Amino acid sequence: MRRIGEVLRLRAEGFGSREIAASVGIGKTTVGEYLVRAEAAGLKWPLPPDLDADAVETKLFPPPSAELAASRPVPEWRDIHRELRRKRHVTLLLLWMEWREANPGGWGYSQFCDRYRDWLGLQDVVMRFEYVAGERLFVDFAGDTMVIVDAGTGEETTVQIFVAVLGCSGYLYVEATRGQDLKSWCHAHANAYGFYGGVAATTVPDNLKSGVTKACWYDPEINPSYLDLARTFDTVVLPTRAGHPRDKAAVESGVLIAERWVLAPLRNRRFFGLGELNAAIRENVGEVNDREFRGQPTSRRALFEELERAALRPLPTTRYEFAEFKKATANIDYHVAYDTRFYSVPYRLVRQPVEIRATATTVEVLHKHRRVAGHIREYGRKRYITDPAHRPASHREYLEWTPSRLIRWGQSIAPEVGAMIEKILSRHPHPEHGYRQCMGLTSLARRQGAERLAAACARALALNAISYTSVKSILQQNLDRLPLPVSDQIALPLPPVAHENLRGAGYYADEEA
Repeated sequence: MRRIGEVLRLRAEGFGSREIAASVGIGKTTVGEYLVRAEAAGLKWPLPPDLDADAVETKLFPPPSAELAASRPVPEWRDIHRELRRKRHVTLLLLWMEWREANPGGWGYSQFCDRYRDWLGLQDVVMRFEYVAGERLFVDFAGDTMVIVDAGTGEETTVQIFVAVLGCSGYLYVEATRGQDLKSWCHAHANAYGFYGGVAATTVPDNLKSGVTKACWYDPEINPSYLDLARTFDTVVLPTRAGHPRDKAAVESGVLIAERWVLAPLRNRRFFGLGELNAAIRENVGEVNDREFRGQPTSRRALFEELERAALRPLPTTRYEFAEFKKATANIDYHVAYDTRFYSVPYRLVRQPVEIRATATTVEVLHKHRRVAGHIREYGRKRYITDPAHRPASHREYLEWTPSRLIRWGQSIAPEVGAMIEKILSRHPHPEHGYRQCMGLTSLARRQGAERLAAACARALALNAISYTSVKSILQQNLDRLPLPVSDQIALPLPPVAHENLRGAGYYADEEA
């Protein structure tokens, strides 16, 4: 109203529309509209003193008559909103054109959009999400935690709360997990997909370290185990921007609802196991999903069944199994180490970088993203697991590393080192299983020197401690610098003794002659 008054004052003083627009800071077209409306309403400067701002606005912008308002049809905004979320590529312009065709006297496109947004602003926060059905699943850990109690000791353990929300329907899933570690994170995802009976096209996590190794909006680095889960369930992981909670407003709202209506009602109860806690959580989640939105005759479950269930991608036919990934290099014994055991790879991959994929039951080795070896995972004692097909036909073909070469190398340093290598190799059913320890001795020779290594091997042989670990421990404890007791000294081959009373080979040769 202050601007309109200034427009009328400047026109009364004889200024043109362009000058008035520059002075007031509005467009020339707007100035013309104000002047036309003022002339139609019979208003001139100075304005009558008995007119306040509301009265002037009513004269300049009279509301439409009740008859006109009643004659104009009003769209069913809930149906419009559902159509926008039901299918991709459906726009407000398309829906307005369809509605206007059935209602020729209805609003224009701009009024249609304004009225729709006004209606949407009055809805519950979850109803305002404008995601297409089956498009996005938002996941995060809640800030609140729960406690389970050990029935025997009374010890309390804090557990984390995983929350998942479907973007279109707001359908909620909540689960208590042991922690925020990678395994708990992936298993919670798999359980959420199973709860929904399908998979959203995109899974949107926060930049949790378990899932996202490097947080970057343009080129995030997804943890290999998390990426393996995404490939198994045929979904795309699209992390949000760090420090931008609005990117995941759906799950932020879902976390708040979970904390208020799922966790808070359980605050005075004691739980003695994760299964017991999750059973109580499922009961409260069911009530939340069945509760109608504020001011709307529908619920999360109803929207999920109506719009989203059929739009989800199908679950995989095989059961998901968590996989850990580890980078490694194939040793000269053509084995890679994982969880204190050694698994063979084709001998041609010696010294090549590989990647280990391990589940609870299998260990696979990948080279350039191609599976080159697979083993049943072993537990228990440390040992070698070797596929005979991975062994070379002849160890002479094996990068020239043979038992005889290793023994010769040891003898070149000292007889004690050669004797230690020979005993290490003889203790294994396949000599190549001892190569790794022998290579460890070469490393000790470079770091500690040949003299110290020889003394350490001598002491280890005297104690019958035949292993790389024993030799390394002797060097670390500086036991190689101490003299060996006479009783512990090893018997090395002695040169022949020359004495006048000893008959040599010549004596017997003469006798035979």
